[in-house]
Amino acid sequence: MAATGTTATTVDEVLAQLAALEDPKARAVNEKHGDDHGVNLSKLRAVAKQLKTQQELARELWKTGDTPARLVALLICRPKEFERSELDTMLREARVPKVHDWFVNYVVRKSPHAQELRILWFADPDPVVASAGWALTSERVSKSPDGLDLSGLLDTIEAEMKDAPDRLQWAMNNCLAQIGIAHPELRARAISIGERLEVLKDYPTPANCTSPYAPIWITEIVRRQEN
Repeated sequence: MAATGTTATTVDEVLAQLAALEDPKARAVNEKHGDDHGVNLSKLRAVAKQLKTQQELARELWKTGDTPARLVALLICRPKEFERSELDTMLREARVPKVHDWFVNYVVRKSPHAQELRILWFADPDPVVASAGWALTSERVSKSPDGLDLSGLLDTIEAEMKDAPDRLQWAMNNCLAQIGIAHPELRARAISIGERLEVLKDYPTPANCTSPYAPIWITEIVRRQEN
């Protein structure tokens, strides 16, 4: 573990390096997605690559509350070294969409506490926290569904997704699609729910990308898998 003074100096150096990468055009693009920074993510990843893995530095960068610093922290940390309570606190602090997304995908999913946290967060009254629980559930749906009540998940999605806040709605929609893709016996019901709720039906999608609208998403991915 680095001495406090050394870590503090290193934190200042990283913050200065990230500040020098601030680009008004990148900020304008990021802010459209709710992210409050102007650092190109490829350049940010290059900073993290230079730092390599440093758990204590990652913790100190996270404590700054600075979004680019937190993104770097998530890239240089050791996910398995965080305690469950520490991960729970960090998730509740991760309000910026990109920080939230990277935290769940790069850290929590690699943690031995992932399933305990999935259950803890799934029904949390905070929709941003709950969205993390749903994201982890989607992975279980695809990779290790044993023990999951898939029909019950569809019941909840059918009852709650239409009026859910944006991030929670997106996570529930992803779960709906994964059920339809990975479980043929539930595919017709998943598509039917998507058609009835019409969530993300009009989402602007580039010509070379698959729509997040569940009926289209499910149908397209299944077609690719069968070809």
